[in-house]
Amino acid sequence: MNKEILLVVDSVSNEKDMEKEVIFHAIERALEAVTAKRYQEEVDIRVAIDFKTGDYETFRRWVVISDEEILEFPGKQITLTAAHAVDADLEIGDVIEEPVESVVFGRISAQLAKQVIMREIRRAEREDIIKRYLALINTLMMGVVKKVNRDQVILDMGNGVEAIILRDGMLPKEAVRLHDRMRGILCEVREDGKEPMLVMSRTSPKMLIELFKLEVPEVTEDVITIKAVARDPGLRAKIAVKTNDGRIDPIGACIGIRGSRVQNVSNELSGERIDVILWDDDPAQLVVNAMAPAEIASIVVDEDRKSMDIAVREDQLALAIGRNGQNVKLASDLSGWKLNVVSVAEAEKKVKTETDSLGSVFTKNLAVDDDLANILVQEGFRTLEDVAYAPLDDLLTIEGFDKEIVDVLRGRARDAILEQALSTKSEVGVVEPAQDLLDLEGMTRHMAYVLASRGIITREDLAEQAVDDLSDIEELSKEDAAKLIMIARKPWFE
Repeated sequence: MNKEILLVVDSVSNEKDMEKEVIFHAIERALEAVTAKRYQEEVDIRVAIDFKTGDYETFRRWVVISDEEILEFPGKQITLTAAHAVDADLEIGDVIEEPVESVVFGRISAQLAKQVIMREIRRAEREDIIKRYLALINTLMMGVVKKVNRDQVILDMGNGVEAIILRDGMLPKEAVRLHDRMRGILCEVREDGKEPMLVMSRTSPKMLIELFKLEVPEVTEDVITIKAVARDPGLRAKIAVKTNDGRIDPIGACIGIRGSRVQNVSNELSGERIDVILWDDDPAQLVVNAMAPAEIASIVVDEDRKSMDIAVREDQLALAIGRNGQNVKLASDLSGWKLNVVSVAEAEKKVKTETDSLGSVFTKNLAVDDDLANILVQEGFRTLEDVAYAPLDDLLTIEGFDKEIVDVLRGRARDAILEQALSTKSEVGVVEPAQDLLDLEGMTRHMAYVLASRGIITREDLAEQAVDDLSDIEELSKEDAAKLIMIARKPWFE
């Protein structure tokens, strides 16, 4: 039994709070390094320690390579032919081991072992730091200011760990002094240096959320939910909150008595002004809430472009836009919609221009008067396609419209679309239906072109279709599709 090795392992394990297995492996590497120094050439040595007794054995190792390869490391490689002289079953890539005399675990070995052990300790500590802090990404942390310069602030996080806040992660014009306590959101753990470096930020929207969690117990308990945050760091922020408990006022709870809670958050962020608003699942109402304190006269929503035109009175225009566009920008970031703020007069002018333009399209192509065209525009119809393919029930909900009027309007719209398509055939590459498809009983010219655009050009093409293949053509019912297909298949049974 080698008591000396066991004593070293016990001593270091207790002193450094490390697993004994790690220390045993470190001693093995130290003994391997001492043994390798006996040889003039570079060799591969393996030491195996019995963790129970402390006794150990030493082996020299060679890797088998092909006869064609060059022996780059003669002390660690052996050709296949030479290896077969030892064991005929050896193959390329196998390892030959030969027992050699073990060195005594003496003073030199102990010193090398200590160096290796300390290196293992530093590696283990580094891995522990990385693992521990990677699990804390996006959480609020606090450190003590250790160093301040123009481009960054270094924080002491304790236990020899440092964090860095870069200039773009600092609040503008924020006064930072040595030994101040400073909070920030952990954004990243960098591993490229000698020691791991934590990267923190005070400008992240997540920091505002975490600060409210500290100040407002209802947020931590999930009674109040923070739905969205937008920040102009150090200057102004908007935070949208909601609650599923009707007994609780989410805005009042976040602001606190006499504004104490929101003021504490603001103080932490160098006086950043914070607007707490009520979340609404309706984007338009959310924008109205987010634009406060400005009063909104009207909103026009464009869902396709995900934008809104917000009309305000002249005396509210500056308030709605905010200094350097700050208020409308934060409201836009909070809602996720592009917002355009205009005066009421500008909004009315824009609406009238668009209404006249769209109305003229309808009067020209649908052969209707200005009044009916304006009704369609006011009901949200913007193109001929909207009229041609709108569900029947949607058009029947318009006051004064009956099925006869709706059928006429939809038919005229489809005819106009078809005429436009034919007039620009050479430009857009409209596919012409075959004459036998056009002549098919019950087939309209419009439907023939719709089918041709889907690759159904001839009567035979249509005959090969199933009803489900045509089910996504809105203006063609399943019954009509079945009739047309059966008529197309009629020659098969003659």
